[in-house]
Amino acid sequence: MKNSWIFPGQASQKIGMGKDLYDKTEIGKKYYNIANEILETDIQSISFNGPEEILKKTKYTQPAIFIVSAIIGHAMIEKGYTPDIVAGHSLGEYSALVVSGAFDFSTGLELVKLRAESMQNAGKVNRGTMAAIIGLSSDDVNNLCDEISTEKIVVVANYNTKNQIVVSGHIDAVKHLMISAKEFGAKMVIPLNVSGAFHSPLMSPAREALADKLDSIQISDILYPLYTNVDAKPITKGEEIKKSLIRQLESPVQWHNVIQKMINNGSDHFTEIGPGKVLQGLNRKIDKNVSTKGIQTYEDILNYNV
Repeated sequence: MKNSWIFPGQASQKIGMGKDLYDKTEIGKKYYNIANEILETDIQSISFNGPEEILKKTKYTQPAIFIVSAIIGHAMIEKGYTPDIVAGHSLGEYSALVVSGAFDFSTGLELVKLRAESMQNAGKVNRGTMAAIIGLSSDDVNNLCDEISTEKIVVVANYNTKNQIVVSGHIDAVKHLMISAKEFGAKMVIPLNVSGAFHSPLMSPAREALADKLDSIQISDILYPLYTNVDAKPITKGEEIKKSLIRQLESPVQWHNVIQKMINNGSDHFTEIGPGKVLQGLNRKIDKNVSTKGIQTYEDILNYNV
């Protein structure tokens, strides 16, 4: 039996997350104090109290989720629990990597801060958006993207499940694809409330800024193999991790393949480490026979059993 920890990405945030971890754990207090200094803002108050319109801004959302996931992951390890393998959805890769020892919490948060700010700024330079397409295959959605992407870009950003595909690109192109997907027979077409066209070529300014930062730091080999978003293959070496993170911003998240390969390689128990239940829901759609739990609170940690 392999125990796999999976870490959520943007859209899993909720007001109040992390408060009990701050109140009841030393690592929670330590990490929030460090975070307030690095972010030069009261991320603790934003996470605990909102308001929602501030928390959902990319520059705050990503650090807030990363902090909670890192606290939970390290608190679990302090209790004697460890994963056999890990994965993270987009932003969640950074949470998975800090828990796996690629870099310390401060370095990880500095990377996430730069990533979030760069992605938000890239969304201003290259205005774009995203939408979820439910009920069409990945081939169908890719074909629609190819038909529409002439002068304007629209590409697949997330392969979440077999029939839940997220697209990303220029606003007009994404709107065009949403109409085409409905006409083609999609069950649902959902515009996403995001500040840019994440995991698309429109993120190139963010990739360049992040690449410079990643090149300036040392990334260690990790304790637990990470199944990457870009290739859905396990890696452990620091140099491979660095290359994967640079590619990640403009490449689609191969989440369905990630989970399927983890299952094929012996994973039969998954634990979502961080706020929300998004990944638990995706796992049920990918393979309903696989056990998936979630750890969001200090009480969840105390009651955890593999």
